[in-house]
Amino acid sequence: MEHNYTELKVAIEGHVATLTMDSPPVNALTRTLNDELTHALDRISETDEIRVVVLTGAGKQFCAGADLKGRAQVIKGPGDLQAHSRRTRECFHAIRECAKPVIAAINGNALGSGLAMVASADILIASEKATIGAPEVDVGLLGGGRHAMRLFSHSRLRRMMLTGYRVPGAELYRLGIVEACTTPEELMPAAMEFAQSIASKSPVSTRMIKHTLNVIEDMSLRDGYRYEQDQTAAIAKTEDAKEAQLAFKEKRKPAFKGR
Repeated sequence: MEHNYTELKVAIEGHVATLTMDSPPVNALTRTLNDELTHALDRISETDEIRVVVLTGAGKQFCAGADLKGRAQVIKGPGDLQAHSRRTRECFHAIRECAKPVIAAINGNALGSGLAMVASADILIASEKATIGAPEVDVGLLGGGRHAMRLFSHSRLRRMMLTGYRVPGAELYRLGIVEACTTPEELMPAAMEFAQSIASKSPVSTRMIKHTLNVIEDMSLRDGYRYEQDQTAAIAKTEDAKEAQLAFKEKRKPAFKGR
């Protein structure tokens, strides 16, 4: 998984890959960071030893949104805006469609593009310094509403998009949007605790669970549950499933092989 990125730090410990966005001063989603995130997540999807991803930001920000200053360099002529929009969409989809579960450790502001990243992740943890917002109204733009609908209620989302209100970490926890709200110092240890818990499970199961949840999100109850039943039947045939059942019977920790 060796690769030289310039705005993304990659650290691998055990079965956990930590991706740290490092695009000073506010981790805006530059063209470079966008492409590096997409590339890293696609590679992680096909790297068997990695079972979980933790995504966070360096410094005081998670991701403060689109790179408005760099827009002029990216959008110069006909077709450039379409290409830019497509690249941005695919970055968010790379998080959602990553074969491995992604934990967002929200260390600071997650605004605009940062909100979309968070909403595309699987498990969210926030620092007391964290906020989630869609303040595009303040710079004459809009966006991120469809992603935010996965997290926020009707009224809260409209309040955010119409006023620029940023929801703080403690409120995110009260609303059940994040799994924990920690001190800044405890954020990464808490994220790693979640990651290690997931990594201890069968990687076949965790991949299939994430994939299944993505697929059934917009299905009817009947179709969605039938799909889950089909996936359960497929998992049951794996070596890991047999090992899990045997370990449960023998009252020991399972030794998963990922097949």
